[in-house]
Amino acid sequence: MEFEEKTISEREIFRGKVVRLRVDEVRLPDGSTSRREIVDHPGGACVLAVREGKVLLVRQYRYAYREELLEIPAGKLEEGEDPMCAAARELSEETGLSAGKMTLLRVLYPTPGYSSEKIYIYEAEELEEGARHPDAGEFLSAVSIPLEEAYAMADEGKIRDAKTLIALADYRLRHLR
Repeated sequence: MEFEEKTISEREIFRGKVVRLRVDEVRLPDGSTSRREIVDHPGGACVLAVREGKVLLVRQYRYAYREELLEIPAGKLEEGEDPMCAAARELSEETGLSAGKMTLLRVLYPTPGYSSEKIYIYEAEELEEGARHPDAGEFLSAVSIPLEEAYAMADEGKIRDAKTLIALADYRLRHLR
C-alpha cells in the first residue's frame, strides 16, 4: 500500500524569526482529503563533547517550559548553513571550545507529527580551549559533568532534553561494546 500523502494546497498562517506555521490540504492514500498543521523549522545542530570522562553540557532557561534545562550545546541552522558548521559554531559560542574532528552521530526528527525540524547530532573530538561568545540575549553557563553522573541524571529524569538524551544514550551504547 502507498502511504504518501499528496499536497493539494498550502496556506501560510504565520512567519516568524524561527518558525513558519502553515495549514496544508492533502490527499490521503485512499483518495480522501485531510488537513495538516505544520511548523516549518530550519533545523538545528548540536554537539556532544566528552573529554577526560566528562560531558560538556549547557544550563539554560527555556521559556517554553518555564525552567532551566541541561543540554548539549545546540542552535538552529541559518538558511543554507551546513549542519556541521552550525554545530562547530554553537560549540564555540556556548563553551569556547573548538573541535579538530566532528562526526555526525544521528539525524533526529523530534516531532514528526507536525514539524519539519531535523536535528543533526555531532560528536566533537580533539577539543581545544578558546573564549565563549554567546549570542546577544543568550544567557547560559557551560558545565562539565562526569559521564556516569550524567547517565544517572538521564536515568532519573533530571536531564529531559531529547537531543541530549539521545546523544548520551548513543555514546553510552557505543562505549559499552
